[in-house]
Amino acid sequence: MAVQIVRGLRHCRVALVILAIGIVDGAAAATIEVAPGVHVTKTTFPAPINQQPFYGFAELTPHQRAANEEFVAKASQAAGSREKAFEETIRRAWNALLSGNFSEATKRFNQSYLIDPGQSQVFHGLGLIAFERFRNAAFADELLRIARARPNPAKLLNADYGRFLLLAGRPQDAEPVLEQAVVDAPNFATAWSNLAWARLHNGKTKAACAAAMKAEELSPPPNVSSDLAMLRSSAGCT
Repeated sequence: MAVQIVRGLRHCRVALVILAIGIVDGAAAATIEVAPGVHVTKTTFPAPINQQPFYGFAELTPHQRAANEEFVAKASQAAGSREKAFEETIRRAWNALLSGNFSEATKRFNQSYLIDPGQSQVFHGLGLIAFERFRNAAFADELLRIARARPNPAKLLNADYGRFLLLAGRPQDAEPVLEQAVVDAPNFATAWSNLAWARLHNGKTKAACAAAMKAEELSPPPNVSSDLAMLRSSAGCT
C-alpha cells in the first residue's frame, strides 16, 4: 500500500503514551506491558520524555490520556485511516534515523507506537535507538527480539539485528540471523558484508570470503568497501 503524506502531522502535539504497569515480584526489574501481551523491561534514559523509548514509561494524567487520543484521531483523519497514519509516521521515523537525527527519530517512533503499539517496526526502531543513541545493548536486544516476533517486520530487520549482535561481540549468535538477512534482502550489500565478518569470527574463512565476494558484487557503499578490503586481507581471500 502506498504511503501517503499526513499533512500537519509534524506539528501535532507530542503526547505521552498510555501504559499498563506490571512490577515483577522480588528484586527483578520492573516490566511494563506496552502492547497486549507484550512486556518489556522498564528502562529509562537521561533525555526528555519524548526522546526516550516508550516516552520513558511515564504515568499519565487524564489530560495526557486525552492528548494521546486527540493525536491519534487527528493523525488518522489527516492520513485517511489509522493504518495510513502509521505508515507515514513510521516512514518519517526511519528517515530521521537514517539521517542520524536520533532525537527526531525517537519522537516519530513513539508517535508510531501511539498509533499502533503492537507493530514490529516500533520495537525495531526503538531497539536501534536504545543501542545507537543510548548504548544499552541489553534493552536493544530485548526490543529487537520482540520485533522479530511481531506483525509486519521490515525487510531489513534481520540485517539490523545481525549487525547489532556482531557489534555486541556475539558473532555466533549473529551468523544465523545474518544468514536469514541475506535471504530476506539478497541485494543488500551490508548484510552480506556483516555475514562475512560473522563467519570470519566463527572460524569459517572460506565461507567468509564467499560472502565478501557477494557483497562486492553488489556495489557496496565506500565504508563497506573499506571493511571488505580489511576482511579479505585478514582472511587471505584470493
